Amino acid sequence: MSSPAVTYRLVVVPGDGIGPEVISAGRRVLEATAQIFGFGLDWTEVLVGGVAIDAYGTGVRDEDIDKCAAADAVFFGAIGDPRFSDPKAKVRPEQALLRLRKDLCLYANLRPVTVQPILAASSPVRESLVKDVDLLIVRELTGGLYFGKPSEQRVTPNGREVVDTLTYTEHEIRRVVKLGFELARGRRKKLTSVDKANVLESSRLWRTIVDEVKADYPDIELEHRLVDACAMSLVTRPAQFDVMVMENLFGDILSDEASVLAGSLGMLPSASLGERRTEHGLFGLYEPIHGSAPDIAGQDIANPLATILSAAMMLRWSLGQPTAAEAIERAVTATLDAGYRTPDLVAATGEVAGIKKVGTQAMGDAVVAALRSTEPQGLGAAEGVMR
Repeated sequence: MSSPAVTYRLVVVPGDGIGPEVISAGRRVLEATAQIFGFGLDWTEVLVGGVAIDAYGTGVRDEDIDKCAAADAVFFGAIGDPRFSDPKAKVRPEQALLRLRKDLCLYANLRPVTVQPILAASSPVRESLVKDVDLLIVRELTGGLYFGKPSEQRVTPNGREVVDTLTYTEHEIRRVVKLGFELARGRRKKLTSVDKANVLESSRLWRTIVDEVKADYPDIELEHRLVDACAMSLVTRPAQFDVMVMENLFGDILSDEASVLAGSLGMLPSASLGERRTEHGLFGLYEPIHGSAPDIAGQDIANPLATILSAAMMLRWSLGQPTAAEAIERAVTATLDAGYRTPDLVAATGEVAGIKKVGTQAMGDAVVAALRSTEPQGLGAAEGVMR
């Protein structure tokens, strides 16, 4: 067998809860894709989250952040463990993810929200409203309340008080807003900027900078939305949105709200990107938007499709393999069209004729089978590595 034309260096982070299960399915899909399209994958596994606290006493080690930084991309499962959920805990798994984002300079989180036609009826939102949904949320990831200092509880003569600090620099706002405009230019040329400019000074600066950046993008239609009104529109008129850009906390909340449009958290991928380029593309971290779901861990019932679609995003953004990314996306659609459903999707639709209820690993195997049946061996191999 000939050597692959290119081999990508990937760090894989299974994490906690259902993370190892969905990552296992995602890796099998990636390996099958690599075989079809003629590239190689060199994996390095690291512990992050509760499993790292158990092993090392910390959510992520310095040397493991260095391994992530040296890779072409990071393939991430999920972190979170109820054993560390005490708000007074000194070390928590979620701190590791915040540190990874900050130390790896991953300033933008991309969350595409689309609705598979076959699943439209399972959305809790009326089917006619989700029919044409195709939106992309761009969330600023390394500023705002999650990183501002001081952030602490303290005792005063008048009792307990708490402070969180919302801080943004002009540079932090401008770079993520510019990315939003660039992404809109490659889509339907509409950008919605979300803020709370009627109350927050940070939002007033955000809106000012958005208007300044708009001057460089005369072809893009821009609208400003207050976050509360935008939240309502996401569930009453979601198809009106194209690209949405917002600060960290708003992006965290609204992207989770938007996820219900697809019928399950298990359907939606994400990419966290920075400015650093490797020889193949933008360095990034790719993960499903769902959490570690410890209540179903180890039962082989988690939906791996968000993780598999995150792998497709990784191929497109970081590895320079858009044709392979499209092949995975087609295979996911074909698998759903063939009736395969994990329990979360069955719960949304109910037991109906033609549905094949499967577990995590069987769903991954079904996507691999769809890949191999629709993509002739070697098709696109040369195209995938010639840029």
